[in-house]
Amino acid sequence: MAETTHKRLTIGNRVKSIYWGWFVVLGAFLVLFLTYGVRYSFGVFVRPMFVEYGWPMSVISMGASINILVYAIFGVVCGRLVDRIAPKWMMTIGSIITAIGFYYLIQVKTPLGLYMSYGVLCGMGTACNGAVVGSAVAGKWFVRKRGLAMGLATMGIGIGTMVMSPLAGYIVEQYGWRMGFIFFGTLIFVFGIIIPQVLMGKASPEAMGLMPDGDTAAMDAPHYAAAGSRQKEVSLRPVMRDFRFWLLAICNSLAAITIMMTFVHQVSYAVGLNIGKVQAAGALGVVGLTSSCGKFFFGWLCDRMRDAKYAAALGFFIMSMGMFCLLKADTVWLLYLYALVYGFGYGSMAPVMPYLISDRFGRHILGSAYGALIFFVAGIGGSIGPTLGGLIFDQTGSYANAWTFNAAVLLFVSLLILLLKPAPKR
Repeated sequence: MAETTHKRLTIGNRVKSIYWGWFVVLGAFLVLFLTYGVRYSFGVFVRPMFVEYGWPMSVISMGASINILVYAIFGVVCGRLVDRIAPKWMMTIGSIITAIGFYYLIQVKTPLGLYMSYGVLCGMGTACNGAVVGSAVAGKWFVRKRGLAMGLATMGIGIGTMVMSPLAGYIVEQYGWRMGFIFFGTLIFVFGIIIPQVLMGKASPEAMGLMPDGDTAAMDAPHYAAAGSRQKEVSLRPVMRDFRFWLLAICNSLAAITIMMTFVHQVSYAVGLNIGKVQAAGALGVVGLTSSCGKFFFGWLCDRMRDAKYAAALGFFIMSMGMFCLLKADTVWLLYLYALVYGFGYGSMAPVMPYLISDRFGRHILGSAYGALIFFVAGIGGSIGPTLGGLIFDQTGSYANAWTFNAAVLLFVSLLILLLKPAPKR
């Protein structure tokens, strides 16, 4: 009995010795796993809805575009809020709204119903649970290990896609697309509430009387003093007047056009080449797997490079090579080769974007500045991508021109991002 009690005390002390920021990273990982695993599975549902309703592909794709636009608009609000309040209530409300959106989605009869349920409601909900909130919350708990923390947290996006996309393909094939939406809505409602309530109760280490990275006040004092000098300014005005912000917005918005076009249409493209639905959805899962590896690698790389813009350029270049692979992907194995290459490069964006924002403008304004960036990246770039891909398909009957366009754009931004100037030394 005494030995059992001793073991419990030992385990309890070990848990207490773990810096709470790592539990926050775990919470962000799990929420992003659910949110993006569900969101990026929408491409699995596009062709079944196209077949059942006979709506043009561009009309169905517009639902994804509206979703991304609403996500971007509310991302600005969420980014401002996450700099001020604990994220658990924002994430809880977001999960409830998303679940309501899926409930109405299964009753859709018109394009307007699709736009209101998936576009507006699910867009609002995912903004509360999305990368702006997850990355900002994880980033606020670290300075020296910020890249690693953001990389680990955003791995949830890729692993969620890896797990959910093939699962969605199986459910749709066996039980129909409506059952898939019921399953995802229930999942978000249950776990999207429990996880943040348990792990996301504090907005920053200072709110718990802690230092970033779990250090004591005496440790690395000059480093924190330098970081803190950039964190006193909480207004967005200096950020919005800075050309570096707009260069980040342009590069990442152009990349987002290609990403969302690819994610929404790659399953339809593969099925059109007589590749099975589950295998086609599995390619999305491979993208998720390799993007998780990319998130960890590029997050780790940011902490070790002189300037993280070089990591961003490398990521964009690898994505462009992936698009060239997709142009030739007429078999399952070539489709999976594309997914391996493209996914790894795509994994760079989730940790590198907030890292560059934090590095240039400061940790304490990360949520607000990242939310503003996402407004342009997702609201303009991401919302254009799905509809543009649908229009290209409707006009040409093929996705070849869409993939060529994507490859060229990604090559361009891999060079353009190198013009980004570093943060001034203080």
